[in-house]
Amino acid sequence: MKVTLQENQSLVLIVDNEAFNRQELRFLLEQSGYRVAEAKDGTEAINVFQQLHPELVLLDTILPDMDGFECCSKLLSIDENKHTPVLMITEFENTESIENGFRAGATDYIIKPFYWPVLGFRVRRLIEESQLHQKLVAANLELQRLVTIDFLTQLANRRRFEEYMDHEWRRMARLQQPVSLILLDVDFFKSYNDTYGHQSGDRALIEIAKVIQNVVQRPADLVARYGGEEFAVILPETDALGAAHVAQRICSAIRRLAIPHINSQVSSHVTLSAGLATLIPEPSSNFEEMIAAADKGLYQAKAAGRDCFKPNNLQSICNMRVFLSQILMSQEESSRVS
Repeated sequence: MKVTLQENQSLVLIVDNEAFNRQELRFLLEQSGYRVAEAKDGTEAINVFQQLHPELVLLDTILPDMDGFECCSKLLSIDENKHTPVLMITEFENTESIENGFRAGATDYIIKPFYWPVLGFRVRRLIEESQLHQKLVAANLELQRLVTIDFLTQLANRRRFEEYMDHEWRRMARLQQPVSLILLDVDFFKSYNDTYGHQSGDRALIEIAKVIQNVVQRPADLVARYGGEEFAVILPETDALGAAHVAQRICSAIRRLAIPHINSQVSSHVTLSAGLATLIPEPSSNFEEMIAAADKGLYQAKAAGRDCFKPNNLQSICNMRVFLSQILMSQEESSRVS
């Protein structure tokens, strides 16, 4: 494999078993300002492609270890989302070869012997089209990100929450694993806004969002702004004890944040109330029952005095040690009975 080292230029991979052909193409491409990598067969082409991710592949149809059509198909399967253009070079101008090339995913083809100005034009066009395509893909991804992100907190928004909840609910139903949901509400937030102003309220929500996101760090978990001063945390493959542990850590972290709230009825600082629900979904069920259960827990946490969390089907708990000790006592009692 050979490659020039000018990193600011487009990289073209030449795949041809004839050294002379590769040298000729290299010279012409480098004269036109491109970087060049070479491969003498399909196996080497695949390795180079994986390592360097060229912007264009010039691929001969005749290779010693596999034909160019098979090589083309394998190359494009490596990086399906990048849509790297492949220009097939063939000695045979027949319908079957052309159809095989396009069927394998080739973008265009050229017949040997070729006229360099024509090949140079096609190389430039294909690279420009590829670069434009990548910009469009990046723009679409950014647009998709923006429509699923809450502008103020930069967390997932309600739309993204429902999409992800549905996805994980179905996945956990297939795996028959538990999924947990935590609904969190800022205690007496209307009073906070009335006291400090809505701009301070927005800043408080931003800080709270950062704290929750710092606590919930598993890639599969999702933190969302559920609405207003409410947040939601989706915890796939997490049982009730695990969810309670996360809720306790969040509530404790918000207390340590110590945002002043002189008109709170439970503390001199901003606090959270939380409702938890944990279920193993049935294949034909709907995640709305999970939301309803967590919302019920949130209501019970508020009724119990706020600044605490209410796990599903457990009494309101404001201290994790109490919760753990209850679990341990229950386990020891069960052992004695058995």
